[in-house]
Amino acid sequence: MRMGLVIAGILIAAFGIAAFLGKLNFNRDKEVLKVGDLSATVQEEKTVPQWLGGVAVLVGAGLAVAGAMRK
Repeated sequence: MRMGLVIAGILIAAFGIAAFLGKLNFNRDKEVLKVGDLSATVQEEKTVPQWLGGVAVLVGAGLAVAGAMRK
């Protein structure tokens, strides 16, 4: 369990750093018009908010430290 916490903490912190730096993007399809069987969609590219990356770094660091200190 101890090593699992450390590994999970490191992974969460790594994804948090990537999000904080603006490197994590995702696509979202949005339907803008629908008339009968005809529809038009737009694909939006968004980034994960930086504050969420900061929170993930703190949580990941906390998990890694807790896993390292647990006996």
